[in-house]
Amino acid sequence: MGVDRDLERVSRAAARDAGGIDHLLLGGFLPAVIAATATGRRLRRTELDECVATGRRAAGQGIALRALVDLYLSAAWRLWRDVPDVGSGDADQLRAAALSVLRAADDGVAALVEGYQLAIADLNRLHESAKREVLDSLLTGGQQAVEAAGPAADLGLVLSGPVSVLVARMAEGFVHASRDALPARVERALQGRYGDAQPLVQLRGDESGTELVCVFAAPDPEAVEHVRTAVAAEVDAYVAGNPTRPAGKGWQGAVSSPRTGAAAVRASYEEADYALDIADRLRLDDPVVDAADLAVYRVLLRDRPAVHDLINSTLTPLLNARGGAVQLLDTLHAYYASGCVATETAARLHLSVRAVTYRLARVEQLIGRDPADPAHRFALQAAVTAAKLLDWPGTPLEG
Repeated sequence: MGVDRDLERVSRAAARDAGGIDHLLLGGFLPAVIAATATGRRLRRTELDECVATGRRAAGQGIALRALVDLYLSAAWRLWRDVPDVGSGDADQLRAAALSVLRAADDGVAALVEGYQLAIADLNRLHESAKREVLDSLLTGGQQAVEAAGPAADLGLVLSGPVSVLVARMAEGFVHASRDALPARVERALQGRYGDAQPLVQLRGDESGTELVCVFAAPDPEAVEHVRTAVAAEVDAYVAGNPTRPAGKGWQGAVSSPRTGAAAVRASYEEADYALDIADRLRLDDPVVDAADLAVYRVLLRDRPAVHDLINSTLTPLLNARGGAVQLLDTLHAYYASGCVATETAARLHLSVRAVTYRLARVEQLIGRDPADPAHRFALQAAVTAAKLLDWPGTPLEG
């Protein structure tokens, strides 16, 4: 009974040392140390398994690992100091007992930490699985998205306010060793001033076509800009650290307009996804484009027969140019993108100004319209943009 009272006193004092956590978390650790010290043996597998189980239980209860380790180490040194049966004997016996206590404490704490880490890994897998399921449901839309609103709120993303979706792609996908760490890095980067609402960040697709999807609270333009900047910085760091990335291959993202409600997340994702396609076809070089800025192109392509007529009636004569129409179309596209400034167009195309002006004159000869004339510019620019979006003349027009 005396040793039992001593162990009770030691365990309670160690619990105070560790910040007041439950002393019962020591379980059978102290009696096991005494038994191991008495015979000079190491802790048995069953005793270590109990430490592993305690580590798992403590992790599930949200107890800090530092406090848990402090509890066990404090109990070990107090056991040596305060329990007579452990610290008795001559010098050689004391030395042997001290080594046994230290070894038992080392083995026990190692098993404790192993259990704690295994439990945290299990919890992280469950958390990631829950996030994937919620995101997949939101992107599916309909009733499935509505039913995901509650689980999304449990994960920290409230869908009763404005929410936007950012989609990022790389030419070869997010495939190298650190790809699994990218969503976590993005999530950490989004904590802070606009971090009250936890974003959902996941990689979707297979390794040949993965994309980063981020669903986040968008209460105001400043919040959206914060997310754009943070995501761009993290993906830039990812790209820079990818040793297998082909030269010249980069990434691009698009952010949707804010919408409210779980059912609207799919529409936001589709808007961002479509904006990425448009940005790729128009060769826009912004790291993250705003889908709202590209909405006009969706309108342009909505009436396909009319667009086809516009291209046919305006640009078809360019097919008769020596070398085909593509070179002249690229020149027109760069010319309008630069605000009709020949010097800027030359810089974008890595040409001389003389070469640019020659090509523009050639366009006028072929189609009978001056690209710089305000009377012709709107229709011609619309036709050039539509041709880029439809990959004409590489892809023939329907009908």
